[in-house]
Amino acid sequence: MVQALKGVDLTVEPGEYVVILGHNGSGKSTLAKHLNALLVPTEGDVWVNGWNTRDRDHLQDIRSTVGMVFQSPDNQIVATVVEEDVAFGPENMGLPHEEIVQRVNWALDVVEMSEFRYRPPHRLSGGQKQRVAIAGMLAMRPQVLVLDESTAMLDPIGRQEVLELAHRLNREEGVTIVAITHFMEEAVEADRIVIMADGRIQLEGIPREIFTQTEALQALHMEPPLVTRLALAMRQTNPQFPGDLLTLDELITALKAHWRVPAPVLPDARKADSSPQEAIIRYEDVGRYYMRGTPLQVKAIEHVNMHVTRGEILGVIGHTGSGKSTIIQHANALIRPHEGRVLVFGEDTRDEKTNARALRRRVGLVFQQPERQLFERFVGDDVAFGPRNLGLSREEVRERVRRAMAVVGLGFDEFKDRMTFSLSGGEMRRVALAGILSLEPEVLVLDEPTAGLDPEGRAQLLERLLSWREQGETLVMVSHNMDNLAELADRLYVIARGTVLAEGTPEEIFAQVERLQEEGLNAPVVTQVMQSLANEGLLPPEATHIHRFDEAVHLLRGMI
Repeated sequence: MVQALKGVDLTVEPGEYVVILGHNGSGKSTLAKHLNALLVPTEGDVWVNGWNTRDRDHLQDIRSTVGMVFQSPDNQIVATVVEEDVAFGPENMGLPHEEIVQRVNWALDVVEMSEFRYRPPHRLSGGQKQRVAIAGMLAMRPQVLVLDESTAMLDPIGRQEVLELAHRLNREEGVTIVAITHFMEEAVEADRIVIMADGRIQLEGIPREIFTQTEALQALHMEPPLVTRLALAMRQTNPQFPGDLLTLDELITALKAHWRVPAPVLPDARKADSSPQEAIIRYEDVGRYYMRGTPLQVKAIEHVNMHVTRGEILGVIGHTGSGKSTIIQHANALIRPHEGRVLVFGEDTRDEKTNARALRRRVGLVFQQPERQLFERFVGDDVAFGPRNLGLSREEVRERVRRAMAVVGLGFDEFKDRMTFSLSGGEMRRVALAGILSLEPEVLVLDEPTAGLDPEGRAQLLERLLSWREQGETLVMVSHNMDNLAELADRLYVIARGTVLAEGTPEEIFAQVERLQEEGLNAPVVTQVMQSLANEGLLPPEATHIHRFDEAVHLLRGMI
């Protein structure tokens, strides 16, 4: 038996905006499910608007008052058409047809999904599904909106739009917001931050106070937002520099106030290596349809030309619904092109003679939603499934499972006998990744590998993936986290409208800040800082090629 919550005392006031943080498995989602009686406490009581959640007579009142958007949208979508799913809640509230139509139109417009209203939800990307789930809850006009990692699968601009929507509902409509997130930047405008660990509330306060307590945060497996980390790094050099900064504007203002030297001369951006290298995966004018041959036929990707070089970390970025996930699912013949061809280790995946099963042993793919990849009852058995099917000895299977779980930061003895679907979303993601790593593939393809992971978990996973690459393995990462890719990637592809928009080094791609924003993306925070300082004339234009945290700190410390 695992005690998920231990003596939690929490009061949320009407109209408040509260953000709950905590490492994977800290109890955040369990706490959230108590707020609208999805779970009832074993000990103690939860009161919503004066109703005790134990009182089943007021269950409908409680759930009409507190709406919840889950971490995984598939847990919340019930209809076969988008607009019918959004209408599901208002219909069950017994509202008149005209009001239901008005609410559905408003909610879809708010989350910018009106053009998809007649689509089946299962044909949407993960991020698009999340928008539909949010729209369905907004259509019910709840007094309290609980967002459980509801922005985890959205692109940067989409995430910002949802946050702005939440803050607007909070300010203008008086909706109380309780947001659970692993993105520290989402907490900077909260009225209050609550940090959990081991099923208890460990730290509580306003953002400006919480994020300067670096030692306490580190002990709780948390870290400040990147802007605050930059400010604290500057403060180590100049004690007069404020360390409690939360936003980009605050940081730029402080840097301008403490700037003391002329703009330095910086080298040009690193160019992509044009020397011939072995392309182990190659896309040649690839196209793919969904619902092909039906009136709802959609061309998901077209004219895709790209390649993966042995031993590199390749980043793939693009807004939600751009076609990234469809593209990478061609990398191991999980799906095959309708047009063009994909060559994997020289084999054409459209050729019926190609052994797709053998390719999948060499190219491992971890999906965007890891729970789709888990099917065994216990963690150890799920991770061991692949090696067992390779015909390995029991000892070798056990050793592979132990190694794979170590890479993703899951203790073998602690987790091997845990039930897979009792895990948090972040823990599920680690198990899914371990299951692929246990096959020891030559290429590892990761679709949003850090979504749902706490800051320490992200850092540990990325560090271990880097060490894995140093052993000569190849990584392909689809991610909305520009800061992670800035630190890791050798090369990037930008995907938009189902095709390749740009290719280059991180220095070349991230310097195009305005172009990225036009495509629903953002440059890394470091690059945004560099561009702002260049616009102020404090740094030369070449500064926009700097995108790594350590490089920025080294440069800026010499300026203040």
